Amino acid sequence: MKQPAPLIPIKEPNEIRQKGHHPSSVGLALFRLGFRPFYLLAALFAMLSIPLWLVTYSRGVQMPSVNLLWHMHEMVFGFAVAVVVGFLFTAARNWTGLWTPRGWRLAAIAGTWIIGRVGMLMPSSAIGAVLDLLFIPVAMVPLYRVMWRSGKRRNLPLLGLLASLFIANLFFHANAFGLHHYSAIEATEAAILVLAVLSTVMGGRVIPGFTTNMAPDSEPKTFKHLDKASVTLVMVASLAWVTTGLAPWITAALTGSSGLLQLARLAFWSPQRTARYPLLWILHLAYAWIGGGYLLLAAASLGIASVSSAMHAIAVGGMSSLILGMIARTTIGHTGRLMRADHYELLIFVAVQCAAVARILANIVPSGIRDVLLVVAGICWVIAFGTYAVVFGPFLCMPRLDGRDG
Repeated sequence: MKQPAPLIPIKEPNEIRQKGHHPSSVGLALFRLGFRPFYLLAALFAMLSIPLWLVTYSRGVQMPSVNLLWHMHEMVFGFAVAVVVGFLFTAARNWTGLWTPRGWRLAAIAGTWIIGRVGMLMPSSAIGAVLDLLFIPVAMVPLYRVMWRSGKRRNLPLLGLLASLFIANLFFHANAFGLHHYSAIEATEAAILVLAVLSTVMGGRVIPGFTTNMAPDSEPKTFKHLDKASVTLVMVASLAWVTTGLAPWITAALTGSSGLLQLARLAFWSPQRTARYPLLWILHLAYAWIGGGYLLLAAASLGIASVSSAMHAIAVGGMSSLILGMIARTTIGHTGRLMRADHYELLIFVAVQCAAVARILANIVPSGIRDVLLVVAGICWVIAFGTYAVVFGPFLCMPRLDGRDG
């Protein structure tokens, strides 16, 4: 029951240095470490893209490139992938002791992501597809380099998940040009499940440790065989979902078993002890959403739930909650601030839960109410990520309070 090593160790500062002449305590800090630009860009993009999609969807505003496929693609390959890359750049710095891209190199990689977002607004453009596809390979090269040079290669499989996201994105664009039979919607669903696998791995690595450190009355337990079984089964279940030709009951059995195993794993992490700690309960609740999402996938396999409900449970309830919990926590810790939540964090975390619930309910109500719930979900989403951008954005741009670099 040994606790796994955290992906990004965060130490609470014993003393916050408000003044000083340390070189890293002055100037713009946005490009000093990977989490800074990508967390800010992802939050701003999340805040702006959903209203744009809702205006074109519900008000009939004509923007040829902003359609359902754009919305699906950009929430996964634009927003979520940006957070993953920012997280991995920061984590790899801790794993290896070597600097991941910073300064102008980091700015250039962030610029590649921005160019990809512009490319996706080009209607049916091969150039736009190429611009979008550039980002993941460009980000993978420095990650591979620091992991290989350091000799600490146990986390190299995470690059395999990034490569899987690139392949899914390639299939998305290939379909748009009639070059592959795999639908763009299925490619996006596959990418969501890749991110769910990554969330399962990451959740098992950080949630028990964070719970132990922040909630002194908790006793989270981890079991090596349960952890391996959870990760293995979520991978197999995800492959079953994207594989055509399997009997529905097989897919349902695998996805349902994966969901139950995720929830069983979570039960050992003392979720009942986290109610007083918003920075903790958001992570536990996010992991519960992922387990619940796989149960909904099982129901969808048997035709008794919608695929959209399952995917939004995983993507909005699970991954977006996990993203907000992690980017809030790492922003606080990696800018030298005290690890505690205030009313802003509580607003962010409650708002994203409301967004998830409203979006899933929109699938099961009459069309008139559906449109209202979609707007409610969008407003809650904007509140969550807009609040993060406004409150945490300055932290991401300013140097660490403790004078350390990064």
